Amino acid sequence: MKNLKILVADGNASLRNEIHAALTRREEVESCRCVATGSEALECLNNGDYDVLLLDLVLSQTDGFAVLERACALPKPPKIIVMTALSQDDVVQKCCTFGIYYYFVKPFNMDSLISRVIETPSQVPAVEKPPLRMPDRLPPVKSLDERIANVFLAVGIPAHIKGYHFLREAVKQVYADRSIINSITKELYPGVARVFDTTASKVERAIRHAIEVAWARGKIENINGIFGYTIYGKQEKPTNGEFIALVADKLLIDDLTRSEQSKAV
Repeated sequence: MKNLKILVADGNASLRNEIHAALTRREEVESCRCVATGSEALECLNNGDYDVLLLDLVLSQTDGFAVLERACALPKPPKIIVMTALSQDDVVQKCCTFGIYYYFVKPFNMDSLISRVIETPSQVPAVEKPPLRMPDRLPPVKSLDERIANVFLAVGIPAHIKGYHFLREAVKQVYADRSIINSITKELYPGVARVFDTTASKVERAIRHAIEVAWARGKIENINGIFGYTIYGKQEKPTNGEFIALVADKLLIDDLTRSEQSKAV
């Protein structure tokens, strides 16, 4: 393909810069626009024409599936390549229903990604979806984002609500520094707020809403199963701090378990 106009939507600034540098070196590429949030991606799709969309599914403000839906509804949809840490079968199948061109699971080979961007799609009848093809991947050492996403998926926290993204960032910060959980209002909420350019009070309310949504969905058995023992009943909801600490502790314990298993090997 020639004179490609490409849109890249990914929250990882380092990866965005790497992709932009790799693509702009190619003579086939006319322009490459990079954005960090789902809302920015929607704005770009509404105001410009793109030949290729490189899309992470886990985006702030608006999730990747909303961007997928909008991209597919355009009069001339771009070739969509998903690049994400999510590898669950149901997520892959959901993407497949949108007719994506390729699905890369992070971490991936940059040369392979660029090749898929540049290549011309095979001609297929208009009523058919392009086949979903998954490349070979590196050994499955899951990223922290994917591990958190797996927990949230199991307990029933939907990715499209603000609290999902705030809660994920809160867990990551506590995972990195367990002492922050003891200063949740003075350090944790303000720290998350700075990442998303919002206020600590909005972070607190959105996280509370996300936890209440999970409990309203009634997946209490899943919640207790994740942590390995019965913690809560249907009428018992954890505080924001308790839930964040539980998830962070689970991730840390899993790390320790893997470390011990690798030593045993």
